Amino acid sequence: MFQPDGTAQARMTELSLIRNFAIIAHIDHGKSTLADRLIERCGALPEREMRAQVLDSMELERERGITIKAQTVRLSYTARDGRTYQLNLMDTPGHVDFAYEVNRSLAACEGSLLVVDATQGVEAQTLANAYQAIDNDHEIVPVINKIDLPAAEPDKVKAQIEEVIGLDASYAVPISAKTGAGIDEVLEALVARLPPPRGDGAAPLKALLVDSWYDAYLGVIILLRVRDGAIRKGMRVRMMATGAVHQVDQVGIFTPRTEPVAELGPGEIGFITASIKSVADCQVGDTLTEDRRPAERPLPGFKPSVPVVFCGLFPVDPNDFEHLRDSLAKLRLNDASFYHEPENSAALGFGFRCGFLGLLHMEIVRERLEREFNLDLITTAPSVLYRVHLTNGQVSELHNPADMPDPVRVQRIEEPWIKATIFVPDAYLGAVLQLCTERRGEQADLTYAGSRAMVVYRLPLNEVVIDFYDRLKSVSRGYASFDYHLDGYRESDLEKVSILVNGEPVDALAFIAHRGQAEARGRQICEKLKDLIPRQLFKVAIQAAIGGRVIARETVSALRKDVTAKCYGGDVTRKRKLLEKQKAGKKRMRQFGNVEIPKSAFIEALKLGEG
Repeated sequence: MFQPDGTAQARMTELSLIRNFAIIAHIDHGKSTLADRLIERCGALPEREMRAQVLDSMELERERGITIKAQTVRLSYTARDGRTYQLNLMDTPGHVDFAYEVNRSLAACEGSLLVVDATQGVEAQTLANAYQAIDNDHEIVPVINKIDLPAAEPDKVKAQIEEVIGLDASYAVPISAKTGAGIDEVLEALVARLPPPRGDGAAPLKALLVDSWYDAYLGVIILLRVRDGAIRKGMRVRMMATGAVHQVDQVGIFTPRTEPVAELGPGEIGFITASIKSVADCQVGDTLTEDRRPAERPLPGFKPSVPVVFCGLFPVDPNDFEHLRDSLAKLRLNDASFYHEPENSAALGFGFRCGFLGLLHMEIVRERLEREFNLDLITTAPSVLYRVHLTNGQVSELHNPADMPDPVRVQRIEEPWIKATIFVPDAYLGAVLQLCTERRGEQADLTYAGSRAMVVYRLPLNEVVIDFYDRLKSVSRGYASFDYHLDGYRESDLEKVSILVNGEPVDALAFIAHRGQAEARGRQICEKLKDLIPRQLFKVAIQAAIGGRVIARETVSALRKDVTAKCYGGDVTRKRKLLEKQKAGKKRMRQFGNVEIPKSAFIEALKLGEG
C-alpha cells in the first residue's frame, strides 16, 4: 500500500502557502468532475491513471454515480505569482442523507467552492450546503459549472445566487468541468480569495480526527487535520475522548495515492496508522495530542448526528449474528452517522435495530454490509423515533413499533416533524402542493426565484420516509429538488397496527400510522401476505388489528387432501364420514398449528412498507 520511506517529504509547508477547501454542491452539479480537472491540472496523477470521478473509489459510488464518502487529496499548484501552494481538497457528497460527511469536511477546512449548475441554478441542497459553510465561517467562492451546454444561463444563475443564498456572485468563476475551461481561474481564485489556516507549530500537538476506516492489514487508519504542533512517525499519541494511547507507525497523505511523509504540521490534512485494533478507540471528532506533552483542552469536535429513520437488520442465517456485530462495528468506524443496538424478534431471531439519516443512507449501509462483509440480510420496515407520554408522567422514546406500551397506559404520542425546502418549476407547483397536503403537510412559505418556486413545508417525518422522495420526483418529472431538517415534535393521533397470523402477532411487521391511514396500510399488508404465505392443511387467518379491534382480514384457504380417493363407489355416507373426520382434524390443527412464515415472505411484505 505504501511507497518506501525514502520518498518522504522533508519539511512542513509554510502556513501562508496552504489552502484547505471543500467542494460543495447539489447532486449532479459536477463536484467530482471538477475535482478530476483540478487533480489533472496540478499533475497529481499521470494521464494513464486518470479516470472519471477518480476520487469515487467505492464500487457502490461508481455504480450509482453519486459520492457517498468525502475524499481528500493533496495537490501542489504553482500560481501566477510564482509561489507554490499546497491545496488540500475535500470532495463531498451532495445528497441530503450524507450531510454529516459534508459537515465533517467543512470543519476541517477554511473555505469552500460552491458549485452551481448553469442550466439548473440554485437547488435545495445548494442552499443547505452554503448555509453549512457559512455556519463554519468559510470563505465561499461560487463556481458556475456546465457553461458549455446550450441551455446554460450563467448570468441568470449569478442573480439567483445573490437573491436566494445572499452571496456576492460578481466574482463567480464560470467553468466547464467537463472540458476543463476556466480551471486555471478556479485555482487562482482559491489561492487569492481563500484564507490560509492558522496554527502554532511550537505548541503541543492538537489534531482533529475527521474520519477513520478499517484495514485488514494495518488496523484502523485515521484521517486528521492538524491544528497545532506536528505529528511524526514514532510519536506516542493520545485520544483525548477515550484516553487510548498508541504509537504512530506511519504518517502519510493522499495524492490521491497514499504517500508517506516525515511529518504533518499545522494546517495540514493527512492520515496516520498506529496498529489500532480496537474500533472503540477511534471516535470521529476526537482530538489527538502527544502523550508526553498533551494539549490543555480538546478541539470542539462535531455535533453528533441525529438518526431520523430506524429499521431492524437481521441475518438470514442466524449463525451470522456475531459476524454482523463485528461488521457493524467496523462500518461505523467509517460512517459515524448511523447507530445500532442489539434486538430480538420472535419471527426473525437476533439482529440489530439501526438508525440512519434517511432512506438512501439506510439502503447504502445495507448494501455495504452485504458487499464488503459478505452478509445476507433482512431489513424490517423503516420507522421514525416517537415520543410516548405515559399516564404515570414518564416519557419514553420509541423506534420499534413492537415495543409500543399498552394503549391504556399511553396519554399521548408525539411524532417528529421536518421543515422541507422544495425547489420546483412553476408548471409542476400544483402537483407538488397537492402531494404535500396529502402527506398532512402545512405550507410555511412560497417564493419565486425566476420561473421556479421555492416552497417551504412542515411535514411529519413518518410521511416522508416511506416513498415521498420518489413521489416528488414522479409528480415533478424529476425537476424538483428537496432538502429538509428536523423541526421538533408534535402531538399526533397515531396508532400501532399489529399483524396477526393464525392469531399470533408478528412483531417484525407491526407499524405505527396516523389514524386516517392505518386501515388502508393494514389491509394492503394483509392482501400482500395472503399471496406470500404458503397454504397449510388448515385455513390461515391474516389480520391487521389496532389493540383488540381487527381492521382488516384475509384468509389463506386450506390445502385439501383427497381422503375419498380409496372409495371406489359404494354408499355416499362412507365418503361423508371421511370428510367430516378430515374437517374435525383441520379444526384441531388450526387450534394448535403454528404457521411458519418463510423469510422470503417477510422480505416481500416489507418491500411493500417501503413503497
